[in-house]
Amino acid sequence: MKTVHFDLLKKGSGRTTVLALLLTLAVVTVSSASDQIPAPPQKKPIALVGGTIHTITNGDIANGTIVFDKGKITAIGTSVTVPADAIRIGISGKHVYPSLIEGNSSLGLVEVRAVRATRDYAEVGSINPNVRPEVAINPDSEHFPVTRANGVGLAVTRPTGGVIAGQMAFIMLDGWTWEDMTLKAPVGMWINWPRMTVISAWWMRQTPEQQRKSMKKNLKRLEKAFEEAMAYMVAKEAAGAKGVPFHKFDARWEAMIPVLKGELPVFIGADDIKQIRAAVDFADRWKLKMVLVGGADAPLAADLLKRKAIPVVVTPVLRLPSRRDADFDAPFILPKKLYDAGIPFCIAGGSRMGNERNLPYHAAKAAAYGLPREEALKAITLYPAQIFGVADRVGSLEVGKDASLFVADGDPLEIPTQVDMLFLQGRKVDLNNKHKTLYLKYKEKYRQKKAESAGE
Repeated sequence: MKTVHFDLLKKGSGRTTVLALLLTLAVVTVSSASDQIPAPPQKKPIALVGGTIHTITNGDIANGTIVFDKGKITAIGTSVTVPADAIRIGISGKHVYPSLIEGNSSLGLVEVRAVRATRDYAEVGSINPNVRPEVAINPDSEHFPVTRANGVGLAVTRPTGGVIAGQMAFIMLDGWTWEDMTLKAPVGMWINWPRMTVISAWWMRQTPEQQRKSMKKNLKRLEKAFEEAMAYMVAKEAAGAKGVPFHKFDARWEAMIPVLKGELPVFIGADDIKQIRAAVDFADRWKLKMVLVGGADAPLAADLLKRKAIPVVVTPVLRLPSRRDADFDAPFILPKKLYDAGIPFCIAGGSRMGNERNLPYHAAKAAAYGLPREEALKAITLYPAQIFGVADRVGSLEVGKDASLFVADGDPLEIPTQVDMLFLQGRKVDLNNKHKTLYLKYKEKYRQKKAESAGE
């Protein structure tokens, strides 16, 4: 940490302001960088030998071997020929899984929520379809090592502010730069659907009338944005057809052209049944490829969602019911209801508090409340890969896919399970993190205290 000259505090009435500034800088400096060094590219073939391989798509392989080279899986099975120059790692008694995928986060965009200088998850204004979160990622975030230590090596990160918040990026949680970390971007565009009902809660600062005005205003903003983007796209295509250069450029409407053409899905955050129906109607009118995120009331619109082939990103499972009259387990049984209804879904932690590492326990809760365990595991591996359009590379263990996987001593849905190794595109990632460092620190503290009291 850099030396700060506190002589500034002696000057005039601005001492309090300067002190606050210095304390903020101290927090930012201390918390801005993790100590883990990003892994170099894979240089030699690696063979994990003797473990149980959970392929997700082709069953489990007991006492199997998985080989990967140059970041890609080259062989899986029980009678695999290991290359002579390969690094052999015995994993007898261990389990191999594809990397878990967090489908709804702001990873890399926020470090300390209470410190404004470390928050970069929202832009000014309500309509920002051109915002690209991947370029704002902080590769040194402490949240990355903590998250990947629990087998979550892949994630979707997105902005959160406004009505059209921006684009979404699919990233790997290790790398020197945002270019290193980005697997695919964009994978979608994020829309915060306006509330459709009035809230009367202690934390709501707006009156019911103010809330209604805000709802109408945001719905008009959303409709106007799509109208202007459509007009922009039509004008651009018409100019091109006539051989006339299109001089007017607007980054916002350029970003929305793939959405209007159905090439890029829109991920709409909505929980209430009125929001869900309004959002589906909106997507239908504009012929958008829609994915519902949240979806607390999705079972009430199951027929509609199934008929329109709209997947649901359930986020989170570990939360309170969204309605006062709902059963206590309503969030826990939501994935099971979607599964029974035949609606494609995945499970995301959806945390904005840095708890993305708890992703497998959201799936575990759903499994405890009726969702088949195999489906719960797919809901945090294969299904998010399919929904975000990257299933050709990640989400399962198959020859030709990225070697993004982890080795654990048990079932990742069980809390006692420990992750021993994590590979992202064949690169062995450092699993140390701040949590482990602090654990060892205070473990040593009490060891010393105990020895001192014993007179050693």
